[in-house]
Amino acid sequence: MAEDEYRILPAVKGRVQCLHEKKEPVENCGFCVHCREFGTGAGFVKSPSLAYCTKCRVTERVDLTKVTAVKCADHQGGGFHSITNIIS
Repeated sequence: MAEDEYRILPAVKGRVQCLHEKKEPVENCGFCVHCREFGTGAGFVKSPSLAYCTKCRVTERVDLTKVTAVKCADHQGGGFHSITNIIS
């Protein structure tokens, strides 16, 4: 998926509108297979969920209290899908 094809979900009061009918806490995004990056005001940083991706291997921590947006790769409308279901 090209970078310009990501959905950018604004973070409001620590939550993102993941699906039309459901908001998720930003904390969940750090464990979601669809989450690619977190916007922090100073730009975007890779999601910790990519630590298990053999291509990315990201291990940076993200200060979730400063997140203003989330780049999401979910275009199928599946919503939050925990990375732990895949790695366990």
